[in-house]
Amino acid sequence: MGNLMTVLLAVTPTKESGLIEWVIFLVVKYKDIFIQATWTTLYIAVIGTLLGFVLDFAVGVVNTTNINAEDHILKKNLYRLLKAVVFVYVEIFRDTPMIVQGMVIYYGLRQSNIMISSVMAGILVTLLNSGAYMGETVRGGINSVDDGQREGALAMGMSHVGAMIYVIIPQALRNIFPEMGNMFLNNLKMTSVLNVIGVSELFLAAKTAGGSYYKYFESYIVIAIIYLVLCFAFNRIFLWVEKKLQGREDYELATEYLENE
Repeated sequence: MGNLMTVLLAVTPTKESGLIEWVIFLVVKYKDIFIQATWTTLYIAVIGTLLGFVLDFAVGVVNTTNINAEDHILKKNLYRLLKAVVFVYVEIFRDTPMIVQGMVIYYGLRQSNIMISSVMAGILVTLLNSGAYMGETVRGGINSVDDGQREGALAMGMSHVGAMIYVIIPQALRNIFPEMGNMFLNNLKMTSVLNVIGVSELFLAAKTAGGSYYKYFESYIVIAIIYLVLCFAFNRIFLWVEKKLQGREDYELATEYLENE
């Protein structure tokens, strides 16, 4: 294998060489750059999305919290403030491009003497985007759970937050999991815009490899294949998990046994 790679690196394709020859040459010559870029892309997408899901549910809990007339005035004002903050946050991140958000957050923080790395800025942008876009999905998932579940939890003495964490959200998770998977796949692909703040992800790796020989098309073919493989693999995993969350298809409700008694 090592001898084959040495031969491939020693023989640079000519202008007459075909697409396949150039793609293989770029993969072999810049394999370390592509591997590191793939790892960076996965790292940002996974960490940013997981943290974003935590923020999603926080936004969903705030949006589904009711302000009751009998609540204390401080509690009412706190809820109103939280709802206002969540509303502004969601509108800002849903109505601006991710590439602009990356520039504003990265250079804005560094201008304020917060020396954040480009990778950490990428994770921050990813999680804030996930929280904004999935917040409404989480709210819909929470509202899809039968109201009796929440009322029963509150009747047992649980707080609204406690009922959400232990009763409502576990049931809502099954309904919104497909969208959560789609969010991760979208984040995986959207990391490509983070090259503008110096993140060494796949798109920047393709620019680096393609620029050496002015073979940008061939280098973009390489990362297109990598994205395709990653997204296809994760999509199959998400479909498997989704099927597991749905439970067995041959179950029977307990009420059927009671009716037969």
